Amino acid sequence: MSVKLVVVGSANMDMVAFAPKLPAPGETVLGTRFEMACGGKGANQAVACARLGADTWFVGRVGVDAFGDMLLRSFREAGVHTDFVRRDAETSSGVALIFVDEKGQNEIVVAPGANGRVSRDDIDNASAVWDNCKALLVQFEIPLSTVGYAIGEASRHGAIVVVNPAPAPREPLPEEWFGLVDVWTPNEREIEGLTGVAVTDMESAEKATKAMLDKGAKAVVLTLGANGSLVATPDFIRHFPAFPVQAVDATAAGDAFAAALTVRLAEGAPLEEAVIFANAAGALACTKVGAQPSMPKREEVEGFLQTQPLPI
Repeated sequence: MSVKLVVVGSANMDMVAFAPKLPAPGETVLGTRFEMACGGKGANQAVACARLGADTWFVGRVGVDAFGDMLLRSFREAGVHTDFVRRDAETSSGVALIFVDEKGQNEIVVAPGANGRVSRDDIDNASAVWDNCKALLVQFEIPLSTVGYAIGEASRHGAIVVVNPAPAPREPLPEEWFGLVDVWTPNEREIEGLTGVAVTDMESAEKATKAMLDKGAKAVVLTLGANGSLVATPDFIRHFPAFPVQAVDATAAGDAFAAALTVRLAEGAPLEEAVIFANAAGALACTKVGAQPSMPKREEVEGFLQTQPLPI
């Protein structure tokens, strides 16, 4: 029987332009092609959780527009429950403008739209969703006050709380969050925003994760792109190398990672085992174009792991 997860977060329509290189400030770059795909960190993670076998419920908002119709359709096709997705007639659905270079690196600008109006009322209206819920996964593309409320509700109901602090917050987070969140999954830029420690190598990565632990974090899984991930708890710090793949688009690799980690933790896997599974999901997401289209299925991840030497 699949585990029940709740994802609270954003849903965007991604508009992706591909080019030989990313533009510098003031520069115009001639692109090679354009695509649209359903995205948003919350929506990506919800779709990924569902494809990885979890009974996934999404709480958020979309506009009463064509993009909202497309986002809801994408959720349903992936098997995500949309009972608690509100259609907001007062603003548009969220949109992300994404530029991808020939190496798969990207730059993203998000216009939040309805995501900026996800509120405590949305969480309260979805109160039934916590019944038998094993884990909450949440990000920072919705108001932080709503994120904090969701964290408190999930913790109160005994669910594992995983926070993907993306994008990096512009203000200090409430201290009480660190005692309620079970696992944080920042990347290098996001952990710098949380701790002030710039990550440039493995030594500074360890310093940054230790700074998170000093704030009261129970566990930190720092994603390092092609360098894999660094896991830090009060008991140990361990580096997990990335799985080698031919990357074509890294747009939602972090979302696949956070989702896979949450699914395995909800299933009762140890943190180290969950990180290996998440590294594999993140790597596979880099091999396909688009956000939600690149989220791997459970059998893909398990099949991939069978072909790879695992960390000892």
